[in-house]
Amino acid sequence: MDTGLLVLRLVTGLLVAGHGVQKVSFRLGGSGLAGGTEEFRRDGFRGGRFTALAAGAGQIGAGLFLAAGLLTPAAAMVAMGVMTVAGTVKLPHGLWVQHDGYEYPLVLVTVAAALALTGPGRWSVDHVLGPTPWPLWVSVAAVVVGPAGGLLTRALLHRPSVVEGTPEHAQAAD
Repeated sequence: MDTGLLVLRLVTGLLVAGHGVQKVSFRLGGSGLAGGTEEFRRDGFRGGRFTALAAGAGQIGAGLFLAAGLLTPAAAMVAMGVMTVAGTVKLPHGLWVQHDGYEYPLVLVTVAAALALTGPGRWSVDHVLGPTPWPLWVSVAAVVVGPAGGLLTRALLHRPSVVEGTPEHAQAAD
């Protein structure tokens, strides 16, 4: 079981971190911070550069902590939050990734939740430092607060759709 958790943590954590690196740099096929900022603006989010930096930093940190098995419930919570936001962006496209759907963010949210609930396993920093097993309430709180925080972020930072040619569209373009 510990070997399986290690593989799951490494693959999932490094993918989440890599996704964040793409948001803020030209590494791993990213478009730099300007590209990440434009992506958020194109998806209808306020905050521009700050939003891209916060999302990228959250993904990098959460991903690396998940991979290491360090503060696993907190890392999973952040990963679930950021990937829940990504899922809401892709929701209108349906489930399947072939149509730019939310399949991939949903898988990452689910794996992060499973890691929060099962713990990181013996081969983890959490195990070495001694906080495992985490109390059940900590893991359950992470599983609830992560996606809820993502939905709250979406509600607070996402602009309503604006129809082209209206005064609101002119304001949004500024």
